[in-house]
Amino acid sequence: MQVCPEGPVVSHAPREPRVTIPEAEISWRFSRSGGPGGQHVNTSDTRVELIWSLASTQALTPEQRERALTALRGRLVDGRLTVVSSQYRSQLRNRDAARVRLEQLVARAIVPPRPRRATKPSRGSQVRRLDAKKRRGDLKRGRGGGWD
Repeated sequence: MQVCPEGPVVSHAPREPRVTIPEAEISWRFSRSGGPGGQHVNTSDTRVELIWSLASTQALTPEQRERALTALRGRLVDGRLTVVSSQYRSQLRNRDAARVRLEQLVARAIVPPRPRRATKPSRGSQVRRLDAKKRRGDLKRGRGGGWD
């Protein structure tokens, strides 16, 4: 048996699941993009809007869909999610960037929340809290004096 000199090798699996959205569920809109590019941007539709209906998708399980609808509710319009990309001068690269961004958004949204592990406050934190309460009470008690 060999031992690794740097210690044990631990591979951390990504917390976000891999999501693949079928091309048939995606609709695209193209428009002219601003920014650098000279005359090229004035003549070609390189800005990409990817529109995906989260409410009617078959790519996710019902539990994942509900989780995504809840997590992305601020970005949804009529149950549809829109991702815009205009960072590249090429429509193809913008399409790829929008698709990757959509998949990342959905993957982050469908991750189940970690269950909360119940803990109790440490003894030191309890003592600090009670000391702070006593100091605050003394301060308030000191305000009660009358005017002589």
